Amino acid sequence: MILVTGGTGLVGTHLIYELLKKGEKVRAIRRKTSKIEKLEKVISYYHQNPNDLLKNLEWVYGDILDIYSLEEAMKDVDKIYHAAAIISFNPSDHQKMIENNTKGTANLVNAALNKKIIKLCHVSSIAAVGRDNTKEMVTEADQWTYTKRQSAYAVSKYESEREVWRGIAEGLDAVIVNPSIIFGSGHWGEGSSVIFSAIWKGLKFYTKGITGYVDVQDVVICMMKLMDGAFDNERYILNAENVSYQKLFHFISQELHIPEPKIYVTKFMSELGWRLAKIQSVITGKQPYITRETARTANKKYYFSNKKICTALDFTFTPIEQTIKNTAVHFLADHKN
Repeated sequence: MILVTGGTGLVGTHLIYELLKKGEKVRAIRRKTSKIEKLEKVISYYHQNPNDLLKNLEWVYGDILDIYSLEEAMKDVDKIYHAAAIISFNPSDHQKMIENNTKGTANLVNAALNKKIIKLCHVSSIAAVGRDNTKEMVTEADQWTYTKRQSAYAVSKYESEREVWRGIAEGLDAVIVNPSIIFGSGHWGEGSSVIFSAIWKGLKFYTKGITGYVDVQDVVICMMKLMDGAFDNERYILNAENVSYQKLFHFISQELHIPEPKIYVTKFMSELGWRLAKIQSVITGKQPYITRETARTANKKYYFSNKKICTALDFTFTPIEQTIKNTAVHFLADHKN
């Protein structure tokens, strides 16, 4: 039996599909407020009869903040994929995100140690990898440091990853993956998929920042290979390519058959933009459309190496342009009405 946390998220839904397709028996944790329709939607993109696969999936109510529900969910479980986490760049969510992501991972690690789970795969992020020196290729060996430039999300992922390393020191077999920005289908209103929605609605602005991107299907395939192979107590950056926002927006606009963003936003304009958005948020009570963290990240240039994972698994990532093509097909089908 395999246990999955975060089973209704982008990574979780695609992971469950791949595990079920492989014939694995899967149990997934969900809160009572979680919507499972997204899983059915994702499976329908790739399989004509989702129910044929879903019969081997067992949902259990639980919460990673409740260690007792975790231990109950781990009954007869051999392996765990931990993909549950809050992702937010809204300042009002910062403290809750850091506390929940860190404590939830600590609870999971403790329960796994107590239940003598064979192996754990933890979904971390490139945000937890050291990337202060933006002139060089970032690797798994680069050390993360606490600075004012680190986002609250980065802090939450770094602290969560430390809990996994602590578990490893206490005898847990685990592997950590650090995906770059993940693209995939079925979650249009959240995470990185918001970029598709924004461009679809007429986004006019772009920056010259650069960062890494990866296909969600590549992410889950790498996770499964690492869990099935003799890869223990290591971390791996999962990144297909390092692409500029301008180039990325061009790819997406081209596949959605709409004009691409034409207005270049300088660093000064970005700084002004997030301040104006903050004032607007205070007046309206709505979440800001841009924050200090997102504005500053959008102008930075990061280059992430995938050498370690490609060598370990003899793996070739899907080019990001092909990922955009595949994702756009599903996006257009879901938005044709």
